[in-house]
Amino acid sequence: MRFLVLVLLGLLPGCATFVPPMTVPPSAPAAGISYLALGDSYTIGEGAPEAGRWPVQLAAMAQAQGLPLAPPTIIARTGWTTAELQDAIRAAHDHRTYGLVSLLIGVNNQYRGQSLALYRQEFRALLATAVAFAGGQPRHVVVLSIPDWGQSPFAAGRDLTQIAQEIDQFNQAAHEECQHADVAFVDITPLTRAAAGHASQFVADGLHYTAGQMQQWATLALPVVQQQLR
Repeated sequence: MRFLVLVLLGLLPGCATFVPPMTVPPSAPAAGISYLALGDSYTIGEGAPEAGRWPVQLAAMAQAQGLPLAPPTIIARTGWTTAELQDAIRAAHDHRTYGLVSLLIGVNNQYRGQSLALYRQEFRALLATAVAFAGGQPRHVVVLSIPDWGQSPFAAGRDLTQIAQEIDQFNQAAHEECQHADVAFVDITPLTRAAAGHASQFVADGLHYTAGQMQQWATLALPVVQQQLR
């Protein structure tokens, strides 16, 4: 069981810290506001169809409401921590500027038992990287909170109270750093907690979320993005 857990999260012990970057460009060049989505398996939408990824849904929703947000370029991979995402961004050698940058990262820091202080330090650096990608404009960056994976079927038998407390602490640190940087923070964690007991909200691995659950994240983020890009 321990081996299965680590495989699904992409956290096999003994693996090198750095993982080659997964960069997913838009399926076709698109006019409008360019969009870069940074993160881990939640940004990829592990187990869900490509169209169900929350950044892809966000762009489609924005377009439907008249905001010309292009399909996202994605730098993300299942299992990444803050440090691994930063390493992958450097390796991607992407020097473009984007009209919108989103960031959702930290669940693997919590899962691996890394300290809150380390997360805060590395998240702060990632936030600065995201702002740089946005041309130095913090209002063009949006951060989503870490989902509570302790409320997933996959977490059965674990200390759900401890997981929730640690997720809250990590999210509080991220929120504070966003406030200091004048970056918008969207709290999707309650949505993931409300999914508890609803198998239809999870993909086959019982850990990651369906397009329907991620649609709720995009719906919550959309008015924030619209406000920030006005």
